[in-house]
Amino acid sequence: MKKKIGIVLSGCGVYDGSEIHEAVFTLLAIDRYGAEAICMAPNAEFPVVNHLTGEDAGVTRNALVEGARIARGKIRDLAGVTAADIDALIFPGGFGAAKNLCNFAVKGADAEIHPEVARLLQEVVAAKKPIGAICIAPALVAAALGREYAPQLTIGTDQGTAAAINQTGSSHVNCPVTDIVVDEKNRIVSTPAYMLAGRISEASEGIDKLVKKVISMV
Repeated sequence: MKKKIGIVLSGCGVYDGSEIHEAVFTLLAIDRYGAEAICMAPNAEFPVVNHLTGEDAGVTRNALVEGARIARGKIRDLAGVTAADIDALIFPGGFGAAKNLCNFAVKGADAEIHPEVARLLQEVVAAKKPIGAICIAPALVAAALGREYAPQLTIGTDQGTAAAINQTGSSHVNCPVTDIVVDEKNRIVSTPAYMLAGRISEASEGIDKLVKKVISMV
C-alpha cells in the first residue's frame, strides 16, 4: 500500500497561488520515493496577479480550479479531506500560501488561517502525522500552530519574516537553501526553496530532501 501524501495547493502561480516549480518538485519527489500524491485546494475565489507585470489584474480565480492545472485535473476540494485520508501533509510555497491559505502577508504573526486549512492542520497534528512546509509556507504553519505547539521552522534567513514567525510562539531556525529543518517533536519539516534559491536546481534539492524525510516519518 502506497503512503498517501496530501499536497495543499493555493492556486497556480508564484504571485497569487502555489509556486509551480515547488509544487511540481514536490509531486516528482513523492512519486520518486514510492508514495502517492493527494492534491487538494480550497474551493474559493482569490485575487489574481498579472505574472508578466506583477500588478493586480482586478479579477479573481478559484484556487481549486487553478490548482487543477498543476494537478492535471486530479484534485480534491480541501473541505472534503480529513487527516484519515492521508499519511502526511505538505504545503508548497508561493504567495498563495501567505495570502489565500492565510493572510500572513498582511497580518504577520496575527494571521488568520483559512478555516479548512486550520481544521486539517489541527487534525494532522493531533494524529501525529508529519507535515512539510516549503518556502513561505512555514509562516502559515507557524501562524496556525505556533501558540499551541511552538514548532521549529525555517524560511531561510529573511530577518523580517523570521521575526514574525517567532512572534507566533514558533522558533525560526536559519537554514541554507539546499537543506531542511526537522522538528522531531512536532514532526514538521521545512525548507527555504525560493525564499533563498538563486537557481531552480537549489529549490529542487531542498524540496527533494524534505519530501524524502516526510515520507520516512510516516
